[in-house]
Amino acid sequence: MTPFEAVLFDCDGVLVDSEPITNGLLRDMLEELGWVLTPEECFRVFVGKAVRDERANIEAQSGRPLTEAWMADFYARRNAALSERLTAIEHIHEAVQRVHQHHGGRIACASGADRFKVELQLNKVGLASYFEGRVFSGQEMPRSKPAPDVYLAAAAALQADPRRCAVVEDTVTGVTAGVAAGATVFAYLPHGALHDTRADLLAAGASQVFGSMAELPALLGC
Repeated sequence: MTPFEAVLFDCDGVLVDSEPITNGLLRDMLEELGWVLTPEECFRVFVGKAVRDERANIEAQSGRPLTEAWMADFYARRNAALSERLTAIEHIHEAVQRVHQHHGGRIACASGADRFKVELQLNKVGLASYFEGRVFSGQEMPRSKPAPDVYLAAAAALQADPRRCAVVEDTVTGVTAGVAAGATVFAYLPHGALHDTRADLLAAGASQVFGSMAELPALLGC
C-alpha cells in the first residue's frame, strides 16, 4: 500500500530548471530600475515568490513605481527566454513517470507562478501530459505561497486528504506552504543551489531533503 494518496509537485526548480533563467533576467531588469543585486542576492530575495508579491520591496529599493508596463515587459522577456533556453531538472522525466504510474495518475502541479508560465514550461520539457487537467496556479488562489491555498486546491481536485499527500518542493516558501496544508514535504536541494540551505528547508518543516530526482520515487514509496 502506498503511503500517500497523491503527490503534488511544485514547478520551478522541481520539474524545470527555470530559476537561473528567470532570476537572471529579473536581476538585469531590476538593475535597469536602479536596484543592483548580485545573482545570489536576487535568488535569496525572490526565489519561490511571485514578482508582483514583492512590489512594495521593489519600489522601496528602486525608488520607482512597479508599473504594469514594466511587468508586461518582464513577462514577455521571461517567456521568450524560457521558450528558448529552458531545460528539465535532471532525472525528472523518469521520476514523474514512475510516480504517475504508481499513484494511478493522482499527481498534480501546484505552482506559485502564473498559469501561462507553468503550462509553457511543462509543454517545453515534455511533461505536460502527466499533469493535464491538474495544473494549479497560486496566482489564481485567494493567497499564494507560503499560504497553503494552492496545495489545498490541488488535493481537493484529486479527492485526496492533504494530510495523506506528499509535496515536492525546493524553497522555504514552498515547504512552508506544503506544511501549512498538512502534507508531508520532500525538499529537493541539488548540489550548488544558490538559495535555501538544508538547514533552512528542515527548519521550515521538510521531512526529508534530497539531492537528486533519481531518489524521489523510492522516497515516496514507489
